[in-house]
Amino acid sequence: MSAKAADYHKRLSDFMVENVFPAEESYHAYREEKGPKDHTVPPVVEELKIKAKAAGLWNLFLPSESGLTNLEYSPLAELSGWSMEIAPEVLNCAAPDTGNMETLHLFANEAQRAQWLEPLLNGEIRSAFAMTEPAVASSDARNIETTILRDGGDYVINGRKWWITGASDPRCKLLITMGRTNPDAAAHQQQSMILVPIDTPGVTILRSLPVFGWQDQHGHCEIVFDNVRVPAENLLHEEGSGFAIAQARLGPGRIHHCMRALGAAERALALMIDRVQTRIAFGKPLAEQGVVRESIAKSRNEIDQARLLCEKAAWTIDKEGNKAAHVLVSQIKSVAPQVACDVLDRAIQVHGGAGVSDDFPLARLYGWHRAMRLFDGPDEVHMRTIARAELGKEKSAFAAAACRPSNTL
Repeated sequence: MSAKAADYHKRLSDFMVENVFPAEESYHAYREEKGPKDHTVPPVVEELKIKAKAAGLWNLFLPSESGLTNLEYSPLAELSGWSMEIAPEVLNCAAPDTGNMETLHLFANEAQRAQWLEPLLNGEIRSAFAMTEPAVASSDARNIETTILRDGGDYVINGRKWWITGASDPRCKLLITMGRTNPDAAAHQQQSMILVPIDTPGVTILRSLPVFGWQDQHGHCEIVFDNVRVPAENLLHEEGSGFAIAQARLGPGRIHHCMRALGAAERALALMIDRVQTRIAFGKPLAEQGVVRESIAKSRNEIDQARLLCEKAAWTIDKEGNKAAHVLVSQIKSVAPQVACDVLDRAIQVHGGAGVSDDFPLARLYGWHRAMRLFDGPDEVHMRTIARAELGKEKSAFAAAACRPSNTL
């Protein structure tokens, strides 16, 4: 780490130990008391946001605000992944707000930034990103059917979205919405993005979808847009730029998810090691069982390998930009969630029945990271990107020589 990143890492580690981990009990007690259909935030989160801001641990994800590079932010995001439901938000580094803030920072005009970006940067409101739809394969964003049609000084929006993370939170005030403005344009220029206040008439939240039966605090919503009318000045950037904006938004957002996934994997490994050293089976600690030791060793190898790939992607974004890093981002997006799931699965196994209960965080962490293999592009789409890049490379003279048929065959 750079000296600056090391200083942040020390301060954030202390903050996690002194404030975040102790808050987990209060957080879950509040949610249990309120019930799964209540999406208000536990008060401890707002209390910790004040402390984090005072400690200078705020908006760490955005280089223009924190002064941190993506590579410097990477180990900090990993630390926050140890307490997925609390830490990212109290640092104002939680999705989907991070991606939305990056989007507004890059593409919003001054009026839009004043109305939406500043309150988000201050942690006063939350937001959601409305792209995925139930009726089409949204892994290909060109399929999106929601329409955003110009009508005089307004745009009128019609369509249905789902898995819109954050929209159930009563603090959510903004939906950055993607839809078609021109179905006759070239495939990648048909879509646009528009800023929709969530209280606009015609916006109806039908339900919040559970993830493996668990309702996340912020919710993952199915939303209907029925003749939703917003002023034309709510258009983000310009007509036809929606696909390009989505790619710019999802690059850093994907890698942030991967950084946090490695933190979740590290917590799972820590829980696994703690469990096997104190649990006795067949006359000796589980830690002395060969199969358990192999699970620990595999987990360490996989986490460290994934971390290096993640850091390479972050470094490339810093040095050459999102476009140059897009294959690396696909690589880590297809690797990190799978690593997290594998390590979590091993940790669950050594915990036995306790591992699938709510007495430990493993089951919830597993559910989220299994879902992560779908959101921000499913594994298959990222693998397709990687394979296409490999197949499209010009063969070097070295490779050509190595691939030349042998005369002995």
